[in-house]
Amino acid sequence: MQFAGKTAVITGGATGIGFALAKQMGSAGARIILFEPREEVLGEATEALKSQGIDAKYFAGDVADVEAIEALADFAWAENGRGDIIVNNAGLGGPRGGILNTDLAEARALYDVNFWGVWHGIQTFGKRYRADGLPAAIYATASENALFNALPTGGGAYVSGKHALFGLMDVLRREIANKPELSNITPGVIIPGWVATALSRNMGMEADRFAEIIFKQMQAGEYYLVAHSYNIVRLRERIDELEAAFARYAPRYEGDEEYDVQLYYARLAAEQAAS
Repeated sequence: MQFAGKTAVITGGATGIGFALAKQMGSAGARIILFEPREEVLGEATEALKSQGIDAKYFAGDVADVEAIEALADFAWAENGRGDIIVNNAGLGGPRGGILNTDLAEARALYDVNFWGVWHGIQTFGKRYRADGLPAAIYATASENALFNALPTGGGAYVSGKHALFGLMDVLRREIANKPELSNITPGVIIPGWVATALSRNMGMEADRFAEIIFKQMQAGEYYLVAHSYNIVRLRERIDELEAAFARYAPRYEGDEEYDVQLYYARLAAEQAAS
C-alpha cells in the first residue's frame, strides 16, 4: 500500500496507537484526519502532527454514532478529495470484573465502540470505495485478546468484543477476495499485544515502536499486522488444546470432508458453472 499523497482517516487517532500510526503515515507523505469525541485533545494532536510537517486535520465525533461516521466521511471527501484509508482504531477498555458481575449497560456501551464503531467505519467508507473503484484500505485494531485471553480472568466484554471484531474482519477479507467490485480495497487487522497506552496504564511496548513495526507491514500489504512475538506461544496453547479435543472426540477419518461447509459451496459453485 502506498501512503504518499493519500488521506488516512484514523478513529481514536489523537492518542496511543492511533496517534503513533498517524505519525508513521504522515511521515510517509499521507495526509491525516483524526477523529474522536474530545475536541481539545484532537486539537493538540493535530498541532503536534503539523509541527512535524504533516498535513493534519481533525473532526470530532463518536464512532458509536453512525451519522457521525457519515459526517466524518463527508468531511474527508470535502476537505481532501477522498478518505483513501480508514483505520478503525477507536476502542474502550470497559469493565474488568467477572462476567456474572458485569454491568450489562457497560458491556453494551463497550460493544457500541469496540465492535459496532468498527462496523460503522467499515460500511460507511467501504461503500464509497466500492462505488469509486479507486485504491483504498480498511484497517481495524483488534488485540491479542482477539486470539486468546491475555488476562487470567475478567474482561469478558472487551475480550469477546475483540473476538467479534476479528471475525468481522475475516469475513470482510473473504468478501474482498471473492467480489470483483471490492478488489480495489486492501484489508488489514492490527493485533496489538501489550502496548503502552491509557488502556494499559502506560505499560508495555512503546506505542511509537509498535506503530513503526506495524506500518512496515501496512506498506507491504499484509493482512495480519503483528508485533508481539510471544503472542504465538499463547495462541499455540489454544490451538494445542483444541487439537487435543478433536483427537480425543472427533478424530480425522477417510471422507470426513463430507461435512466441510467451504468444500460444499466450492462444489456447488463448480456444478453451477458447469451447468
